[in-house]
Amino acid sequence: MLYLNAKTIDEIANLDDFLQAVELAYDIEQKHEFHQPDRLHVNHDDTTLLYMPCFAGSVFGTKMLSIVPKNADKNLPVINGFVFLNDEETGNPLALIDGGTLTAYRTGAVGGVGIRHTVPENVETLGLVGTGLQGYYQILYACHVRNFKTIYLYNRTLEKAAQFSKKLIKKFPNIDIKIAENINELTQKSEVIITATSSSDPVLPDDVNLLKNKHLIAIGSYTPDMRELPKAVFESVNTIYTDTLFAKQESGDLSIPLKEHWIKDSQIKSFSEALDHRGISNDTTLFKSVGMGLFDLIVADTLYKKAKEKGAGQHLD
Repeated sequence: MLYLNAKTIDEIANLDDFLQAVELAYDIEQKHEFHQPDRLHVNHDDTTLLYMPCFAGSVFGTKMLSIVPKNADKNLPVINGFVFLNDEETGNPLALIDGGTLTAYRTGAVGGVGIRHTVPENVETLGLVGTGLQGYYQILYACHVRNFKTIYLYNRTLEKAAQFSKKLIKKFPNIDIKIAENINELTQKSEVIITATSSSDPVLPDDVNLLKNKHLIAIGSYTPDMRELPKAVFESVNTIYTDTLFAKQESGDLSIPLKEHWIKDSQIKSFSEALDHRGISNDTTLFKSVGMGLFDLIVADTLYKKAKEKGAGQHLD
């Protein structure tokens, strides 16, 4: 069995490989060539355990994660865990992969694919709400698929936003990195807005005029009591794309608007329908992601094959 830790993943990671893996996963989903039970959530206080098995083609695997939001206040990883990859025919273990790092790259790639297929190519300004680890990978992929000239950052803790901006300046020296004084400034000045928080209250202004013609990528909410998007978003969009229709029950960003009748169920579409570029519009757009085990499986398989090709990783008996 091959063990891939965070350092090894960083060494062999290729953004285009992960983008292609996510798009392949959508293709597999559309063709129904996989078996993926609903993910198992176990919640205890603020801690969540996730268990996500999936079968597809010649491999199957399971991702197991712990999510502890309060770790962010301690400068510790919010997500820990691993992905266990098996051979479908024999069940033999193929790889054990660091789950936090795989999730960071995979979720960044999901956001990048969301931008690639719902956002016009001529956008120049990007806003990020939530400057944690996932925010960094969202920016990494967003700047890979679009040529942004300016990035606006907003975080409830100004000090964290300042630290985050220094990291981005080193990574993207040719992009103007700015810290927004408030969320209204970020919303007004950003054409594309990514939300990557664990907030239970909306993080964007409840103002239709500010949200008009914005392109929203909502990443953070993954439980029914988490919600990043205000009512005004749903007064602005006609079609909502999501990576999995299970998000209608799983994320407060969709379950609450449905319950309150702000939107109709028919407005929510599987993102696979946007892959032919029908999702790109100059009007207000929304892509909501909660992730799914199929993404993790295909990305894990991609990493495993790349590691074997490069002779990377540690072999375990």
